[in-house]
Amino acid sequence: MKLNIFNTPDEVVDALAQYFVKKANEAIAARGKFSVSLSGGSSPKKLYELLASTTYADSVDWTKVYFFFGDERNVPQTDKDSNYLMAKKALFDPLYIDADHIFPVDTTLTPNEAAQKYAEEIAEFFDDDEMSFDLVLLGLGDNSHTASLFPYTPVLHDRTPSVKEVWLDDQQVYRITMNAPLINEARFIAFLVYGEGKAEAVHHVLEDDEDIENYPAQLIDSITGEVEWFLDEAAAADLENQ
Repeated sequence: MKLNIFNTPDEVVDALAQYFVKKANEAIAARGKFSVSLSGGSSPKKLYELLASTTYADSVDWTKVYFFFGDERNVPQTDKDSNYLMAKKALFDPLYIDADHIFPVDTTLTPNEAAQKYAEEIAEFFDDDEMSFDLVLLGLGDNSHTASLFPYTPVLHDRTPSVKEVWLDDQQVYRITMNAPLINEARFIAFLVYGEGKAEAVHHVLEDDEDIENYPAQLIDSITGEVEWFLDEAAAADLENQ
């Protein structure tokens, strides 16, 4: 694990954009394509907008990039809360990404069916190879969840790489998420976390004793690759070891 700590959120996002471009070009040079799993939320939106800007848009051969989603809300793809819709507006449309390079979760199905279908699509994409994304982008909730791996949900105990539906009792909603074993197959995993509101969660995940029920993001640990955290000073404020 590597910590990358910057003064401001803008510096954090720019550093991760550079990291994204580097990993994309390395993967394309080595294997002819770059598979990335995107994160939802407001923080990644800034990253996607930056990648689609004139600063970085010409830095990657986007015709060789394939986009997946680490998790999705159980809402129509046209809903304002859809991770797919956010990425479409911030990244896919500005870069004119071909539809066959984008793999959204089919939320017209039941949550269970959507999860099963997505797991099948991922397995089909990787064919006979291991389901190993080149890069998985993650965020961190103030309750220490990542993707839709929420505290005290059954998916935290999965042992086989897959996609699962997750019922959030407090919100009375379903989400669809890659489980930790699937995320951990990735070559590289990057957390994007900034703001003082995340400082306590960052401390719990990185420095507290293991307690996956309360701090699910502790489950994330790449099997063969590396995990990097991109933080601002505010999010890293409670860390004893920087």
